[in-house]
Amino acid sequence: MATQSPTFGGPTALGPRPVVSPRRDALRRLRKNRLAVIGAVVVVVLLLIALVGPALAPWHYRVQDLDALRANGNRPLPPLSPGHLLGTDQLGRDLFSRLLDGAQISMSVAVVVQLVVLLLGVPIGAAAGWFGGRIDNYLMRFTDVVYAFPDLLFIILLSVAFQDTVVGDAMDGLLLIFIAIGLTAWVTMARLVRGQVLSLKESEFIEAARAIGVSDRRIVTRHLLPNPIGPVIVAVTLGIPSAILAEATLSFIGIGIQSPRASWGSLIDDGSRWIQSAPHLLIFPAIALAIALTSFTFLGDGLRDALDPKLRGKQ
Repeated sequence: MATQSPTFGGPTALGPRPVVSPRRDALRRLRKNRLAVIGAVVVVVLLLIALVGPALAPWHYRVQDLDALRANGNRPLPPLSPGHLLGTDQLGRDLFSRLLDGAQISMSVAVVVQLVVLLLGVPIGAAAGWFGGRIDNYLMRFTDVVYAFPDLLFIILLSVAFQDTVVGDAMDGLLLIFIAIGLTAWVTMARLVRGQVLSLKESEFIEAARAIGVSDRRIVTRHLLPNPIGPVIVAVTLGIPSAILAEATLSFIGIGIQSPRASWGSLIDDGSRWIQSAPHLLIFPAIALAIALTSFTFLGDGLRDALDPKLRGKQ
């Protein structure tokens, strides 16, 4: 009985599976996550709006269309009014243009606050994990104290304390927002980096680097810190919604971005007073805030799944 020769592509003709780099494997799994892809697209659009949107806005965010406001009986113009796509607020300022300005503020907070988190959390966590002993104990107890204090309360106290100072007035209050939120958000990053350093510093490649006389600073910066880059990216992405929401909360209660700048939180506060006669003043900024928070959350969840080494080769 003649045996059938294996055909090309059959089970017996299969060779070893091609080696895929962890970066490509993570990107492949990220692309398969539809919610993460949608979130990434929306995030890119929001960043582009933050960069060029205010320059392309039909009105400046502080300019008032008083003629149209008087023609409407000194009431906010509804959406699809002539010259105002989303209508105006109670002062005649174009709502669409102010939403674009709010997007610039929120994306600025998203980027700058996470830079502050990296600048504080990564060095503190790396020093605590690498040196151990008393340094680890002192740094982690300080971290625990900051972590135990209510974040929002600390941000409010700091904002109120410096509200009428040079720091509080800089950049229409935006600089104070960066500092206040950043000083409370770094503790999670410090704990994450410390845990990663503790798990890696006894590895063989670290022992080999020590044996050939590599300095502690070079070991930490060139060999240890590049390894937890995946968890750090995930932590940064998932920390952005909290920073955006904190800024919106501060502006909503009146101690955040100073008028006439248009934070989404302050727009929601203004719209809540006109919910009966002009609900669009509340609905549109609330939708914009919800879209931003949801998009970053979807992207962060997708990055966490894609960069998890336990899932490599399972999807």
